[in-house]
Amino acid sequence: MREALAGGVVVCDVGGLGPPGLAAVELLARLELTARRVGGRIRLRDAGPGLVALLDLVGLRFQTEGQAEEREPPLGVEEAVETGDPAG
Repeated sequence: MREALAGGVVVCDVGGLGPPGLAAVELLARLELTARRVGGRIRLRDAGPGLVALLDLVGLRFQTEGQAEEREPPLGVEEAVETGDPAG
């Protein structure tokens, strides 16, 4: 069975998890660890910005469906600009 799963990607629909919390983070971390042990990966579907931000905060990086690898910061997050910096 291990050979059949090697290199596979499991898509987890997380849209119905509700508000993001540590229980969701622990669950996804355990799923990712199990998938990696057999050579696979986890990809998240319908991950809200709150869950993505929480996962980033604790250092967990997941592929997400429909988003580029480098995504925009979550809503409400703005980059700081130093007033003395030249534009460009």
